[in-house]
Amino acid sequence: MFETANENLAERIILVGTALGKMTREEAEYSLDELARLIDTAGGIEVGRFLQKRNRPDGAFFVGKGIVEELAAKIEETEADLVVFDHLLSPNQQRNLGKKLEVKVIDRAMLILDIFALHARSAESHLQVELAQMEYLLPRLTGLWVHLSRQRGGIGTKGPGETQLETDRRQIGKKISTLKKRLKKIEKQRRTQRQGRSEYRKLALVGYTNAGKSTLFNQLTQAKVTQADQLFSTLDSTTRIMATEYPQKVALTDTVGFIERLPHQLVASFKSTLEEVTLADLILLVVDCSDPYKDRKIEVVTSVLDSIKAGQIPRLLIYNKVDLLEAESEAPIPTNGIIPISALKKVGLNRLKAEIIARFG
Repeated sequence: MFETANENLAERIILVGTALGKMTREEAEYSLDELARLIDTAGGIEVGRFLQKRNRPDGAFFVGKGIVEELAAKIEETEADLVVFDHLLSPNQQRNLGKKLEVKVIDRAMLILDIFALHARSAESHLQVELAQMEYLLPRLTGLWVHLSRQRGGIGTKGPGETQLETDRRQIGKKISTLKKRLKKIEKQRRTQRQGRSEYRKLALVGYTNAGKSTLFNQLTQAKVTQADQLFSTLDSTTRIMATEYPQKVALTDTVGFIERLPHQLVASFKSTLEEVTLADLILLVVDCSDPYKDRKIEVVTSVLDSIKAGQIPRLLIYNKVDLLEAESEAPIPTNGIIPISALKKVGLNRLKAEIIARFG
């Protein structure tokens, strides 16, 4: 169904960011740095980047024609294979840029979908990612893949595969319908599993990708969920029963990480996975407290929680990675709403457990 990741893949990639409206250049540069991490996760190499300040996107190319000309020159100079825009491109903008630059052009959403395809492990996550990709591609079929078919595979083309992308809208629509039916069957299985945990109090771990959720999950449950210093290392939700030290039976669920401008198709297709969060009695929102943009990332996670109707569920802010702070004075002060920890170094875990017991006691 999905292509095997090529360990030798090293596409040469140019990044394009835009500081739109009130967005500062500093904020746009930070977002580009995150895009570069996504590129690295996908197996590509950055060979250049552009950043432009605009009040609004250009209708034809998103950026100005001057930047498009500079991009063309940079592509020739670096022999780049791919251009990635940090914002969502319209189908028309993507087609125009592809024709003008004569290389693959994708946006942040398509890159994230590609990484999800790369990291999908279970049958459910494969189905969820494929559904999201199909729904993203559907409005972009006309003319887009005629150009891309001349390019070799790589970032932005994992998942359904070239033959699937060349099919017409009706075939894609049928495929989407089939995927949704298969996911509904899995949703029924999830409901049955939840019924078996009906007597348990439910905890859900949420957070921005790479905040350390899976490391904390492993520490609290003695599980062995994949943990790595990269974006979206874990896609599948995992539920484990907590140790007997709690006064009530407690089940903890680890969920997929969030990110800024997460494709709405992914949020929709991961509905059954994210439903674990909406049924929680308490949400543990894990934050990398060493990140200078942690407040912005908390807002991103909070926005997603609101969108899945989990915004009113009680939550604890878990300020993780205190071991990465340069000075001890920078560590947040523990309160009944904020718990500073280092999941990796096992610092503050007893305080966290005590707060959970206080909430559930």
